[in-house]
Amino acid sequence: MISRDRVSAILGGMRQRRVVVVGDAMLDIYMLGEADRISPEAPVPVVTVRERRYALGGAANVAANVAATGARVSLVAAIGDDRRGEHLRAEMAAAGIGDEGVLALADRPTTSKTRVVARGQQMVRIDEEEDGALDEGAQERLIAAARGALADADAVLVEDYNKGVLTPVVIEAVLDTAKARGIPSVADPKFRNFFAFRGCTLFKPNRRELEAALGAAVDLEHADALPQTIERLDVQNMLLTLGPYGMVLVARDGALTRIPAVAREVYDVSGAGDTVTAWAGTALAAGASVPEAAELANYAAGIEVGKSGVAVVTREELLEEYERRFDRAAMFRRGGVL
Repeated sequence: MISRDRVSAILGGMRQRRVVVVGDAMLDIYMLGEADRISPEAPVPVVTVRERRYALGGAANVAANVAATGARVSLVAAIGDDRRGEHLRAEMAAAGIGDEGVLALADRPTTSKTRVVARGQQMVRIDEEEDGALDEGAQERLIAAARGALADADAVLVEDYNKGVLTPVVIEAVLDTAKARGIPSVADPKFRNFFAFRGCTLFKPNRRELEAALGAAVDLEHADALPQTIERLDVQNMLLTLGPYGMVLVARDGALTRIPAVAREVYDVSGAGDTVTAWAGTALAAGASVPEAAELANYAAGIEVGKSGVAVVTREELLEEYERRFDRAAMFRRGGVL
């Protein structure tokens, strides 16, 4: 278990760091209301909407989690030149996220996910998006924005949701820039470009994504194949997230570290992966080792899944959770009752 002094040092260091997030930004829209009758037009409920809320999703949610750690953060992404894009920028401003690297494109809509909720139950989700790859001109503009943002950054987080922003050309340019500057990079992949993140410091798939890419099940009881997977991916470290079973950190030298889940209760797993990416990357920016960053990210994920919907985890919340577990571990070592 990471020491109390070390946790304090890393959390303190986050305040002086600047992190850049590059990837697929989304706007989450929540339409909240009541459903008391069935439509005469079809056998579906009629929802009377009483409230509409907006929230940051995808790479924008990763950026919001970075901001919650106390670090400075900028987002590099492509959105539409539309009303939803305006809402997304407004939510970014409220969260303290720099939007200088956000490109507004006239030929693409802002990716959005609208959830219609009645009496706490999601009735339907409506996705509006264009997931084709950005055209060559837009890719060049995005690369220029990323390089500019990375000029004084301490880490870069690459968040792929298969919405067309992170093409292989963009990914390579971002990671090459990070390598040239000597700063850590964290990649959260999806299937389309799974093998395009060569050289990144920390590669963070979940088990389903890894198995889909490899075309084979991952046997964690006999995880001998994971080091070979690292070599095939050509990344420095892999943090494999396993939901309720925690995480496995695999180093390039073959060392495996199992990190058990720490959630007290699981209310909603939405956004947990974004939280892990944000906290791991910001910890690396603050000088944490890869194992230390993975442990702190695991604590943050345990807090996030106890919240409703996509949420951020603050440095104060993480410190409180760490202190609680540190005290329990100390009591256990003294032979006390837990």
